[in-house]
Amino acid sequence: MTEPVIRTKGLTRSFSMGQTIVRALRGIDLTIERGEYVAIMGPSGSGKSTLMNLIGCLDTPTEGEYELNGTSVAKLPEHELARIRNKDIGFVFQSFNLLARATALRNVELPLIYGGIKPRDRKERAAVALREVDLEDRMDHRPNQLSGGQMQRVSIARALVTRPALLLADEPTGNLDSTTSKEIMALFQRLSEAGNTIIVVTHEREIADHAQRIVTIRDGVVASDGPNTVATTETSAT
Repeated sequence: MTEPVIRTKGLTRSFSMGQTIVRALRGIDLTIERGEYVAIMGPSGSGKSTLMNLIGCLDTPTEGEYELNGTSVAKLPEHELARIRNKDIGFVFQSFNLLARATALRNVELPLIYGGIKPRDRKERAAVALREVDLEDRMDHRPNQLSGGQMQRVSIARALVTRPALLLADEPTGNLDSTTSKEIMALFQRLSEAGNTIIVVTHEREIADHAQRIVTIRDGVVASDGPNTVATTETSAT
C-alpha cells in the first residue's frame, strides 16, 4: 500500500494579536491519497488559507503532525522546508507570479534553476511541461504577449516541471473570466486523470465542483469531507 501524499493529525495554528490568541486551525485531521483531486472550500476567515500555507510548507503548525510524501515536515527548519517546496510541491497562484521580462520557457525553467538542473535538461523539461498545457507555440512569448488564461497555463507548467508530489492551486481562476476559468479547470481535470495529485483552494462552489472530493473548513475545523456528487454524477453520465 502506497503512502498518502498528505497526512495531518491534530494540526493547529494559533496567532498572537496583541494580548489575544487567535486559533485559526483547531485540530485538522486530513489524509489525501496519491492521485486524488481535492477542493478545500470555506468562507473568508474559515482557516482554509492557513491550512493551505501549512500544506504548502509556507508556514509551520503550532501543534500537530504533518507528513508530506512520507516525510514528517511539521518541525523542519526553514532551509529544509524550502527544499521540499521546490521539489515536492508545485504552486499555482491567482496572480500568476510570472517574471515580466522572461519568456514562457524561461519562467517554467525557474524551479529547475533553483534545483541545480543543467541548462539543456532544464530547457527540455520546461518544453515538455508547456506541451502538457497546450502552449508549445507560445514558448518564446513574454507575459505581456499572453492572455490571462495562457499566463495561468504557464504558471501550471512551472508547477509541473519539477514533477512534484502535489499540485497546490490557490484560487487559480480568481483573475480569469468565466470562459477561461472553465478551460483552466478542464486542464486540471486532464492533469488529474493523468495521475497528478491536485488540491485547489477556493471559496467558489462552481470551481470546487470540478474536484473528486470536497473538504469544507469552517471555524478552523473540518466541517465536511466527502466525494463530490456533482463530479461523480457527471463522470458516470459520460
